[in-house]
Amino acid sequence: MSIWKYAERFSGADTPFQLSLGEGDTPLVPSRSIGPKAGFKQLYFKLESVNPTGSYKDRFAAAAVADMRMQGKKRCIATSSGNTGSALAAWCAAAGLDCHIAIVETAPQGKLLQMLAYGAKLYRIRGFGTDPDITQQTLETVQQIGDKPDSALQISAFQYSPAGMNGVQTISFELIDQLDRPPGHVFCPAGGGGLTLAVARGFANSRSGIASDVVQPKIHCVQPQGNNTIAGPLASGSEEASPVQCTTLISGLQVPNVIDGDEVIAACRASGGTGHVVEDEEIYTLQSRLASEEGIFCEPAGAVALAGALRAMRTQTVNAEESVVCLVTGSGFKDMDSVERHVATHECPLLDLGQLSECLVS
Repeated sequence: MSIWKYAERFSGADTPFQLSLGEGDTPLVPSRSIGPKAGFKQLYFKLESVNPTGSYKDRFAAAAVADMRMQGKKRCIATSSGNTGSALAAWCAAAGLDCHIAIVETAPQGKLLQMLAYGAKLYRIRGFGTDPDITQQTLETVQQIGDKPDSALQISAFQYSPAGMNGVQTISFELIDQLDRPPGHVFCPAGGGGLTLAVARGFANSRSGIASDVVQPKIHCVQPQGNNTIAGPLASGSEEASPVQCTTLISGLQVPNVIDGDEVIAACRASGGTGHVVEDEEIYTLQSRLASEEGIFCEPAGAVALAGALRAMRTQTVNAEESVVCLVTGSGFKDMDSVERHVATHECPLLDLGQLSECLVS
């Protein structure tokens, strides 16, 4: 199975142009430790980290490359902090397309290696992802190249690549199928906001197939304090996102510009959801707890939604009885430096065989 089982609900690409690497149909698992300890009765994790290249961006790439193939495009021109690039590089490799990616300066080495392994051509840009002016100029530059007749611009935001982002709506379609109804709340990590907007639109586009008495979920936008372009303005009542000088270390969420932010604020507010701002240290702690308490191995960005949900419980923004879904967006293998941070005090000693029994019983 793949996202293409929902093709008629999100894509205009004909079947011959649809290419799957096994994306979608990701597990929805209940929290066995962190949720109950915090008072949740129904806390779930949507494991987007098990997609083929390790993140939810595979849904974007599958839809984007199908659209490119239908239009006869041969060159993918993209920007990425890692996950979008890895997904696009994989699908372009499978489709026989050239892939060129402008990379944020702070992208983790593991993500760079993954993109290079698929054959993408990478260009790291100094200041891209942290400085809003350089980031905007980078986006404008790649857009000029992406507008050429043989090329297609692929940036994981509705503002730039709506066909690809429509594929991300399939997260919402799957959640309804997995729970037999929409959840009460969905918490989404945000950089530029495209994921949050796609989830909100996915539930909105599913209304025709849902009983009229079923309430749609509240969609929540969660951001690190150092990239608070959307969540803070949403929580404070503003109608507009705001650019920032990005200081967060959370890879994948370093997007200092507004991008889809204004639309995210409108969509979350219409759903009854709000914004939640969390600290980097809080995120790193939960990344570690997800692994050690839930068996879920994610990169830091994958723990951001949980940080928001726990804050919402503490502030009574959510009810303990309601079903709550946190999106776990990327694999821990994406950012091994963050994993090393958590296990720095752990040991893996080299032993003589005769020492093994003593260690196992101690």
